[in-house]
Amino acid sequence: MKRVTIENVSKQFGQLYGVKDVDLEIKAGEFFTFLGPSGCGKTTTLRMIAGFYYPTKGKILFDEQDVTRLQPNKRNIGMVFQNYALFPHMTVDENIAFGLQVRKFSKTEIQRKVDRIRRQVHLSNYGDRKINELSGGQQQRVALARALVIEPDILLLDEPLSNLDAKLREETRIEIKRIQSELGVTTIYVTHDQMEAMAMSDRIMVMENGYIKQIGTPQEIYHRPVDRFVANFIGETNLIEGILEAIEGEEIQVKTANGHIFTGRKQQSSPALTHMIGDKVFISIRPESIHLGTGDNTLTGKITFVEFTGISVNYIVDCNAFSLKVMLINSYDQIKKIGEDITIHITHDSLYFLGE
Repeated sequence: MKRVTIENVSKQFGQLYGVKDVDLEIKAGEFFTFLGPSGCGKTTTLRMIAGFYYPTKGKILFDEQDVTRLQPNKRNIGMVFQNYALFPHMTVDENIAFGLQVRKFSKTEIQRKVDRIRRQVHLSNYGDRKINELSGGQQQRVALARALVIEPDILLLDEPLSNLDAKLREETRIEIKRIQSELGVTTIYVTHDQMEAMAMSDRIMVMENGYIKQIGTPQEIYHRPVDRFVANFIGETNLIEGILEAIEGEEIQVKTANGHIFTGRKQQSSPALTHMIGDKVFISIRPESIHLGTGDNTLTGKITFVEFTGISVNYIVDCNAFSLKVMLINSYDQIKKIGEDITIHITHDSLYFLGE
C-alpha cells in the first residue's frame, strides 16, 4: 500500500477545466472517497491517478515516486469499473487470473493466488462458472477479485455499485469495506451517492465544478460543512435564510424573514462566517435533529406532507415564511396527518450557521 499525493493538479479539455488546482494527500491504507455530482471532476481525478489522463499541470506521486507521466500498466494499480469490464467467454477463475497471466506468473502461483482471493470475496465454489451465470453482485465481486489478485499498491473503484439494486448495493458495499480492511490496501472510491461515501470512507473529498469544496471525515463533513453546497449535498438539510441579529457571549441570534429568532452556538459555524451583526446567515438544520414538543427554538406549523419509511416518519411542516423537513425515528405509533398543527423544537447545538 502506498500514499498518494496530488500537487496542484489541473486538467484541461480544450479551453475548459475538468479539474482545477487540486492539492490532496491520501494516506497509505486509507479508504478515501471522491464525492460530488456528475461533471464535478471526481472521475477525471481518478483517471489521472490511474494514468489514463495526464495532468495539464501539477504532479502525482505514489509515496516518493513521481508517476505523473508513468504508463498505467507500470503503476501497480487495481481498478474496478462501473460496468465491471469482465470477459463473458471466460470463467470466474480465468477472469481473475488475467492480470497475473499478463505479468507472467507461473501456473502454480496463479492458481494459488486465484484460490486465495476467491475465498476472500466469498466465491469459493464459483471458479468454473461463466460470467453470465452469475448475479450482478457476484460479477461485482469477480471484478474486485481481479483487481486485488495482482496485490496492487492502490485500488481504484469508479462507481462500482451503480448497476446494482438498493438491497444488493448495501450488501456489496459492506463486502468491499470488509475486504479493504482485511487487506489494508490504499483505496480510492468514486461515487455520487452520499450514503455510500458516508458509510464506507475514512475521509471524503467533496467536489464541485472541478474544485475541492471540503475534505474531512464523514462526521466532519456532515456536521460541519464549509458552505451551503456541501450542507445540501451531504444528506438532507433545511437551509433557512436570516440576518445575524445579535451575539451574546457564545450564543448567536439569527432573525428570519417572518420575524422568528433562532438561537444557537457561535462555535457551530462555518469557518467562512464572519459573525458581523447585520450579515446574511443561513441556518442548516438536519431533519433528524428536530423534535416534537417545546424546548429550545420552539416553532409551530402545519403538516403539508407525511411519509412513512418504516425506520422513520418524515414530515414537511409549513412554518409560515419557510418549510421544514422533519424526520422522527421510530415514531410510527403517533403518526400525524396532513393539515394537523404541530409544535416542534430544535436544540441550540443542532443549529449550524453558514455564510452567504
